[in-house]
Amino acid sequence: MTDGSSRIPPPGGIHITLDDPAWRRLIRNPEAIAARAATAAHANATIVLTSDAAVKRLNARHRGINKPTNVLTFDPPFPGHPGEILLARGVIAREAAAAGKHPAHHLAHLVIHGALHLQGHDHDHAGRARRMEQAETRLLSRLKLPNPWKRT
Repeated sequence: MTDGSSRIPPPGGIHITLDDPAWRRLIRNPEAIAARAATAAHANATIVLTSDAAVKRLNARHRGINKPTNVLTFDPPFPGHPGEILLARGVIAREAAAAGKHPAHHLAHLVIHGALHLQGHDHDHAGRARRMEQAETRLLSRLKLPNPWKRT
């Protein structure tokens, strides 16, 4: 696990860890939302629903940015093992509220976003960002969730 522990997730599939129980006050059954989004994106990942503090610590350690972000992804530690997608509850709640989005929809979007990163997608320049946004929109549409890029 990326926090320095020695736990290595088993190979293949989707694994959900609820590290911050406050997720359940924000979203009813966040594990099911995350699993459904990860399945739609064909993820091979351990998804960690965690706190801003945990994401801030990892963001500082691995990216040199001393603040939380909505989602962090880490490539698999060994071939055949899942990557990790870590999601910060407070950041996601604030972003959803500011954008007038349902927190469950925003969570699903960011799980898909993280899964696409693990599959090699990126948004480091305009063309790649547009392709990634299109892939996110297509996957969310399959889940009957709104386009996060459409202005209301």
